[in-house]
Amino acid sequence: MLCVNVELKERRYPIHIGAGLLSDPSVYPLKRGDNVMIVTNPTVAQYYLTPVTATLQSIGCRVAQVQLPDGEKYKTLDSLNLIFTALLQANHGRDTTIIALGGGVIGDVAGYAAASYQRGVRFIQIPTTLLAQVDSSVGGKTAVNHELGKNMIGAFYQPCAVIIDTLTLNSLPKREINAGLAEVIKYGAILDYDFFVWLERQMDALIALDQAALQQCIARCCQLKADVVARDETEQGDRALLNLGHTFGHAIETHLGYGNWLHGEAVAVGCMMAAALSEMQGDLSCAEAARLEKLLARANLPTVSPDSMRPEDYLPHMLRDKKVLAGKLRLVLLKSLGQAYVATDTDQASVLAAIRRCTQTD
Repeated sequence: MLCVNVELKERRYPIHIGAGLLSDPSVYPLKRGDNVMIVTNPTVAQYYLTPVTATLQSIGCRVAQVQLPDGEKYKTLDSLNLIFTALLQANHGRDTTIIALGGGVIGDVAGYAAASYQRGVRFIQIPTTLLAQVDSSVGGKTAVNHELGKNMIGAFYQPCAVIIDTLTLNSLPKREINAGLAEVIKYGAILDYDFFVWLERQMDALIALDQAALQQCIARCCQLKADVVARDETEQGDRALLNLGHTFGHAIETHLGYGNWLHGEAVAVGCMMAAALSEMQGDLSCAEAARLEKLLARANLPTVSPDSMRPEDYLPHMLRDKKVLAGKLRLVLLKSLGQAYVATDTDQASVLAAIRRCTQTD
């Protein structure tokens, strides 16, 4: 088992990474008599609700559960209210612990419920998708979507532990694995050139779900994110770098309707749009942009805009993004592979030109 710590002083917490951890009582920061509410969905529940419940009961916890509908389109205030109703009906108080058992949607909604219920209760992240394991379960971003924008309603609220059982990836569709690899590649592109090179060498092993490669990969991603979060928990500075491709990608998700493209698929295209803009700004070299595109393609990810979107469709969504300040886009761009920066003065004409470079043509 590997362990990465998120260093937030009195709110320091561990990220446990290994095979078979769902059934390991030692990684759960719980004790006999604790009340637990597991938040999951039917897809995940059929595989993992029983073993997690059995482990919690072996500790001596009192366990309840609520299942939300499965899918990004259900990352809503209505789903949030389902959790509150279940907690209230079961008479859960401030001493309860919410466990998010599932992918990024479950983690975000359950985390926001934990931040809000009785003004805050403990919660544990048990991410079951690669994307959630390397990104959304770490760092305390919790939110639900609004029809006008992704993740617009939420809070920064840290878990007390993250438990990553890499065997859960065996039950994922290949498309979900690929989507997670978009966030993995992002880390190398923005923060760690050596990790990017490692990914170029290990991509086939990761796609094949080789356990050793997966655990090393997830641990490195978690460490990179933990270091950034420790410096900038609420995204006032460095943490914004983690959003490479996301402003473009969120526009795709919102425009197409949540869930039609997976988050990682949209981020992959967004990374290429950011790379195109970086190249146009005179930073990223053509050869480096080509390496990024090749690695994304090896992960079976899209690298061009959906054919149903025009370049002009992006800006209205992008200008509603959380990262817009005083009406100006803030975009994460690349100086080179492994080195990113936040651009605050990019004109809209240049952004449109970069989008056009990544638009499908007949």
